[in-house]
Amino acid sequence: MKLKLTFSMLLIATILIAGCGPSSTPQAESTPDVAVVRTSAAGTVVAQFTLTAAAFTPTSSAPTETSAPDATASVTGSPPLVQVTNAEGTTVALCDSLSIDAATVDVNIPDGTTMSPGQDFVKTWKVKNSGSCPWGAGYRLVYAGYADDMSGQFQPLTEVVQPGQEMEVSVQFQAPDDVGEYLSAWQMENPTGVTFPEIIFVKILVE
Repeated sequence: MKLKLTFSMLLIATILIAGCGPSSTPQAESTPDVAVVRTSAAGTVVAQFTLTAAAFTPTSSAPTETSAPDATASVTGSPPLVQVTNAEGTTVALCDSLSIDAATVDVNIPDGTTMSPGQDFVKTWKVKNSGSCPWGAGYRLVYAGYADDMSGQFQPLTEVVQPGQEMEVSVQFQAPDDVGEYLSAWQMENPTGVTFPEIIFVKILVE
């Protein structure tokens, strides 16, 4: 009798346990991996940034380079002005210029001409007014400081020399008393005391 009762109780307990077993509740959804989400989002941002950069073509705002104006350019048809420094140390624009032709510059007394000690002579050069100002009163040849002035005295101009015109200019010299070779250089000077940059020479041999 006890055995049947015990078996009956175990059977009832088994049925109750089976009935109270875990219900078929839905499983909780898995939590997404945060690192994976962040990596994916970062990849999207990089891709969008790359596409935007590729579509954008920058335009340079720097100004187009242009050539600076030539400060020494002269007016069309006029010779360029020469910058020189006068006796007061002031830089001025000189419209005066002199040029020579090596084949015709020595009208007389070619280089190396023999002179006696103390001999007087007149050296003449053919020069051209290559500037834009005429040469008139006050224009003269002056000693340029080479070797010996040989007591040179400029022979004044007898007429106005226009731009582009050739003219003969002369200086009277006296040969030194000592034997030797002598060189003397001269420059044209305008009425304001400014000398042209060009130089002409006379060279003699005293025997």
